Amino acid sequence: MPKKVMVSGCYDLLHSGHIAFFKEAAAYGDLYVALGSDKTVYELKGRLPVNSEQERLFMVKSVGFVKDAFVSQGSGVLDYVEELETLKPDVFVVNGDGHTPDKEQLCRDTGVEYVILSREPYEGLERRSTTDLRTVNRVPFRIDLAGGWLDQPFVSQHHPGAVVTISIEPTIEFNERSGMASSTRNAAIDLWGPRLPIGNPEKLAKVLFCYDNPPGTQEISGSQDAIGIVFPGLACAHYDGDYWPAHIDTMYDEDALRFVEQALYLVALGPRHAGFAVLSETCIDRDRAGALAQAAADLWGAIQARDLHAFGMGMRRGFEAQIAMFPKMVTPQVERLVEQYRDRALGWKLSGAGGGGYLVLASETPIPNAVRIVARRMSD
Repeated sequence: MPKKVMVSGCYDLLHSGHIAFFKEAAAYGDLYVALGSDKTVYELKGRLPVNSEQERLFMVKSVGFVKDAFVSQGSGVLDYVEELETLKPDVFVVNGDGHTPDKEQLCRDTGVEYVILSREPYEGLERRSTTDLRTVNRVPFRIDLAGGWLDQPFVSQHHPGAVVTISIEPTIEFNERSGMASSTRNAAIDLWGPRLPIGNPEKLAKVLFCYDNPPGTQEISGSQDAIGIVFPGLACAHYDGDYWPAHIDTMYDEDALRFVEQALYLVALGPRHAGFAVLSETCIDRDRAGALAQAAADLWGAIQARDLHAFGMGMRRGFEAQIAMFPKMVTPQVERLVEQYRDRALGWKLSGAGGGGYLVLASETPIPNAVRIVARRMSD
């Protein structure tokens, strides 16, 4: 009797990459597909799918490799828990960029074999993804590599310091609330459409910052989000008690961008939960803010020197300084994941304010099943 195989996903804008994935997953047995509901897609992506759940269900059920498909009744990244418990599959299959520790732990807890595939196109066809089909939208995301929180006056008033960011291409669909400046990116799309306008990066970043924080905004989004999105390559924004930095250093040369691209590995945690309160139980003073500022300065120097070990140490010390000020950044899940990679990575941090998103690792050896990034160049 064939094994039962289960996969999950949105499967909007069905394309050859999806079919190739179904084909490879079906090699393990009879394939059952759990589709994210329209509500779940909206919660995770911040937008409704192009095709409704009923349209997507009809299309996926029509694929020859699929035994059956259904719309998951739950929510979030693990929206299919109820269906998994009912179906009792033998195997659960994910692509490398869909792997998360929570999915793996769920399968371990339920005795389901967990298989991670590499995303490969069908022979003779181009690589496809839903993001590729949306490439009309080329607005980048950003990662803060060190110094995050110093763009908030309530931190930099204790000690001046820099935030180091890298602007990255939208090569995958990063979830909302994952610390990739997705809300500021959405503001940029609302303001300018699917591409950033041509112009002076600092002026454009100021426009985006003001648009993202209109008068009356209670919680001001840090300007590092707008800077990290608008400035190509690497930016080092120096703060001294104000919302806008005193000055911004940049690094656009190809060697520096390749150095960072090759160093970084992102392990998905899923989006931050609604109601996440990182500002509770804070402990901010000059020494802690100074430690964060020093870590960012060290990391920027490490990029200039192309020193991978110093780069990892700067990232790690910056993360430790953040935790000292904002202990709620770290959840038990994050602590377990850090321990898992402690002996394999040179440094680590969370994307954004923590509580979800991605664990960003610096490593000189490949991290299996991690997401890689592509830095945005000046010509893009």
